[in-house]
Amino acid sequence: MYELLGICLALAALLTVNTFASLLCASCWRLLELPLRSRSAAARAKITFAMRVSPPALALISVGLFLIPSYISYEPYSTTEVVSVKLAILAIVSAGGVSFAVWRGFNSWFVTRTLAREWVRLANRIELPGVSIPTFRIPHPFPIIAVVGALRPRLFIAERVLATLNKEELIAAIAHEGGHLAARDNLKRSLLRACRDALMVVPCGRSLDRAWAEAAESAADEYAAQEDWHTALNLASALIEIARMIPSGARPTMPVGAFLLGSETEGVPARVSRLIDLATTETRHPRARFSKLTSVLRKVGWIALPLVIGLILSGSGTLASLHNAMEHVVRLLS
Repeated sequence: MYELLGICLALAALLTVNTFASLLCASCWRLLELPLRSRSAAARAKITFAMRVSPPALALISVGLFLIPSYISYEPYSTTEVVSVKLAILAIVSAGGVSFAVWRGFNSWFVTRTLAREWVRLANRIELPGVSIPTFRIPHPFPIIAVVGALRPRLFIAERVLATLNKEELIAAIAHEGGHLAARDNLKRSLLRACRDALMVVPCGRSLDRAWAEAAESAADEYAAQEDWHTALNLASALIEIARMIPSGARPTMPVGAFLLGSETEGVPARVSRLIDLATTETRHPRARFSKLTSVLRKVGWIALPLVIGLILSGSGTLASLHNAMEHVVRLLS
């Protein structure tokens, strides 16, 4: 009973923390949606992604660093407490959500790998200047130019795109895909698909997903436009050319891919207008020389922070207080 009670408490806590954090993020998004429109696309993409993944991340940190250590440290192994029906229902619902998230992640990976292998079989390897990842020319009815894969990315370009775009437009389009690579958007897209939680029940959850996708595309446009104003105009021209090649009502099959046009074409006029504005703006924002090192240090900090907090709190009475709260919850649900 000791192990079963602990597992049920952990699962119920995951569901509870995730739900409340999701509702909090949904409320915050309603307040931040309009003010964020004045920020850069890269900033919007980072903020919306953080808001989208923070509920499950907070739930995992809370359970892994606090609830489980508290239970192991203070719950007697010969406990007489039993798993009530209410606690069991919460645990089952939570286990179903975790299983669904794992299935989403695995299914996304499997479908992407299968599709990439099929594309590689049909494609021809090509070499393009300035492209460091494997690049393939593929016969495809949709004007695809996409980076496929989160860990081992490959660039696929439809033959129609190669035949239609001029050299400058193609370079600009590839620079856009370089923005997706630099931001690791394919990995982020995979995480978003895997961690769809209670937030998706709320309309703001779907709005956050759309907001991140739009911001990620615009951020990749800004990344390409940082080269010079010619690149910005050439990318705008490439967007228009590719939009004209899209068959009416056609949608490509690509679960995890970074498309030049995204998944829809309705946002093309706004992106073209933004690129023209970037081309006519005198102030340039060159890429930071140490941006990669800064990014690594930031990630290490976010990983180390909860560990440090957990170590500090484990030496105080926090774990004991948390265990007392768990005892009250078990009695309340009995």
